[in-house]
Amino acid sequence: MALRGRDTELKELRELVDGPEDRSGVLIRGEAGVGKSALVAETAAAASVAGLRVLRTTGAEAERNLAYAGLHQLLYPVRAGVAELPAPQRDALRTALGLATGTEPSVFLVGLAVLTLLAEEAAAKPLLLVAEDVHWLDRASADVLAFVARRIENEPIVLVATLRDGAESPLLDAGLAPMALDRLPPDAAAELLDAVAPRLVPAIRTRLLAEAAGLPLALTELPSAVADLDGLDPVLPLTERLERTFTARVAALPEVTRTALLVAALNETTSLTETLEAAGALLGRGAEGEAEAVGPSRTGAELPAVPATSADPAVLAPAADARLIDLSAGTLTFRHPLMRSAIPAAATPLDRRNAHLALTEALRDQPDRRAWHQAAATAGPDETVAAELERTAERARFRGGAAAAIAALEQAARLSPDAGDKTDRLLLAAELAVDSGRRETAERLVHAANPTGARRRATASRLLSEFEDGVREDPARVAELAETARSVAADGQHDAAMRILWSAAMRCFWTEPGTAARKDLLDLADRLPIPAGDPRIVAVTAYVAPFERGEAVLAHLRELVAKTGADPEVDRYLGSAALQVGAFDLAARFSAAAAPGLRAQGRLGLLPRALAVQAWSRVRLGDLTGAAPAAAEAARFAQETGQPFMHGLATAVQAEIAALRGDHKQAKTLAGEAERAGLAAGARPVLATVQLTRGLMGLSEGRFEDAFADLRRLLDPADPAYQLALRTFCVAELTEAAIRAGRTGELRDVLAGLEGLDTPSPALRIGLRYARAVLDPSDELFAEALRADLSGWPAERGRVHLAFGEWLRRQRRVVESRTHLRTARETFDALGMAAWAERARRELRGAGESSPNRGPDAREKLTPHELSIAQLAAEGLTNREIGQRLYLSHRTVGTHLHRIFPKLGVSSRADLAGMLKTLE
Repeated sequence: MALRGRDTELKELRELVDGPEDRSGVLIRGEAGVGKSALVAETAAAASVAGLRVLRTTGAEAERNLAYAGLHQLLYPVRAGVAELPAPQRDALRTALGLATGTEPSVFLVGLAVLTLLAEEAAAKPLLLVAEDVHWLDRASADVLAFVARRIENEPIVLVATLRDGAESPLLDAGLAPMALDRLPPDAAAELLDAVAPRLVPAIRTRLLAEAAGLPLALTELPSAVADLDGLDPVLPLTERLERTFTARVAALPEVTRTALLVAALNETTSLTETLEAAGALLGRGAEGEAEAVGPSRTGAELPAVPATSADPAVLAPAADARLIDLSAGTLTFRHPLMRSAIPAAATPLDRRNAHLALTEALRDQPDRRAWHQAAATAGPDETVAAELERTAERARFRGGAAAAIAALEQAARLSPDAGDKTDRLLLAAELAVDSGRRETAERLVHAANPTGARRRATASRLLSEFEDGVREDPARVAELAETARSVAADGQHDAAMRILWSAAMRCFWTEPGTAARKDLLDLADRLPIPAGDPRIVAVTAYVAPFERGEAVLAHLRELVAKTGADPEVDRYLGSAALQVGAFDLAARFSAAAAPGLRAQGRLGLLPRALAVQAWSRVRLGDLTGAAPAAAEAARFAQETGQPFMHGLATAVQAEIAALRGDHKQAKTLAGEAERAGLAAGARPVLATVQLTRGLMGLSEGRFEDAFADLRRLLDPADPAYQLALRTFCVAELTEAAIRAGRTGELRDVLAGLEGLDTPSPALRIGLRYARAVLDPSDELFAEALRADLSGWPAERGRVHLAFGEWLRRQRRVVESRTHLRTARETFDALGMAAWAERARRELRGAGESSPNRGPDAREKLTPHELSIAQLAAEGLTNREIGQRLYLSHRTVGTHLHRIFPKLGVSSRADLAGMLKTLE
């Protein structure tokens, strides 16, 4: 009945249910009472008829602070399948749901477990997932649902979610098709009202249509309160008028029913047993007699037997008859969230307190829920309740529910009698907010803590320094952090000082704090009683002083490279350090070693950083095949984990790859996207990589003046694309552009400055050898450039051969030139660097030698995502193992391989491995 006027929406949802594959689902948005639940109920019924299994969860405002409460509700019918999950996923999900103890799981590992579980269930019978009122889901459950929604496009699973207008949810960015549900047009509204109340007198009918204004809930509920319409203030919003209508309906019920309804409204679950037990405690011994006076329910609902101390189920019969609640076997549900919220709002503070206390007694075996009801019943400071909430927070954190833990600590702080305890709890909540990427929450909590004392102020300063590596901050902040770290170190807190120092050092990568600030940080790093070979110190010195300490950093890196794989975070630190000093081969090796461990631990916030370093380094080495999937995955996870500048950097690397492959249209598009991300706050590495990409395109297209101008920006300290370390990594490109643009005088000045840098940076030294050979060409200088160890730098070796061959041909030493030009062509063909390969072909034609046409490399027929899957399959990994690596379901992996095989002209994994091996 309430679906009149919704034919278009119903048709779209039924089509979704009829063909769930290749579509993730729908997010229905609309105001309270607009009919979202009715639409979902009809969709679920149609899904059941069509043979789908329906799994449901509904957000409840009272459950928002209970980690994974919504997920528990969704998965309860398929809980048996948890035991069959791969061990890491099984343990993470069981820990998250409170079914076992284990290490704190990441939301992403829990998400992968849920995805695997649902995919297995869907293989037997397609699934419809229904998530209502997702604005009230606990954050951990909402994050997991968003994670799953992004990955079910190729699964026989569809998700239908509802969200109230104006509310926020992670599901907004999960790729679900939006469906806006508006109020009914006048004709549909009149039809619905006539169906609900067919015998209204015309004047009342006209008044109701005007009052309801097309809102279905008002059209179905206001007719039962016609007598009260004149008592409602027409100025009030319609939602509030409806709530008052529901309140008036409640007021007409017997007192025992009102009491039981208040308990039910404050309870987090739909458990009838819990509600009746708490209501029984609240009503006392007279409940049974009063229940008899109420009489049986006219609905005929069968209610279960309950403990003797509980209220009789019959006390709820009048509420069911008044269409406020629905009763079924063991459950009590309000017919609309507005009904649930109206009841506590109308109760007195004393009545609400007593109801919370009654629930506290009923939930004595559920400490987390009990703690929240204790807090709600506590009017002033109470350390006992605050301490219990702190324990609740620790349990939530242990299960991976950061948002629930933050909320519990914040409430504990409000109830803390001691000011110091209050500050510490707020700072601990802020630290959890930092760890989970909630910047605004962290800032609010730190300011609310108002810390006093050196230790607490230092903690607050550190917490506020850990977002986005300080990109949006004034670079002068680095000096402030150095002073804070020095103060903390003087207080003997060396690990805390190290964390602050690392935050400051990272800012030296994204921004430019100046020489004095860098010197302060280096002095502090030297004074800390931490060994010089500690990976943290190695990384800090690399970021802060990539040239002055380059030799020492390289020495430590070469010692530590044999220990890769022991700790992924250590490997990530060292990969970053290697990049800063131009050791791209080591950077690629360390970051590649870090990625599997970060995946296994579900640390998808750190994974994009390791992948971006890996991709940046591999591109510079010429390994586009390895760089492309790493860059694509870095961009995807950076976006999913809310790291805009890492997403910008990964996108800039993708642009550079496209430029090197000769796909200038794609390179231009990606460079523009990355530049927009970088310009917003002057993220220098992003802008530097964008300018490098544009320089490469200019060189390839013969626009040498443009190329020189683009690349020259990297070396101008006043330019936002200037980055202290990265500026030294484009010497070869800058040299070529300058010579061809006739700007050799400026080039010599630049090279003189770079020659003066006292550093063994491999990238810089390779670039300078190339520049010397090309600027003042001779057999000796080219031979010197080729004698260098370039075994891990194929692109640079190919570049030298190409330049040497070009020079020899112009010296009329044509026969000699062919060897070098042929080597360059073969190298660039193998690396997929199309523009450079074509240049070598042109030179060879000029030297009298033709070249075979080069078709697209088999690997170039695949998207970066497909290439990543193909490479793992070629290594012998099963679909399930690939899915665990890439955070996909094994069915999705199978779908991708089904597309990959015909693209490559193979029919088996063995053929795939053989083909990829021949292309190495």
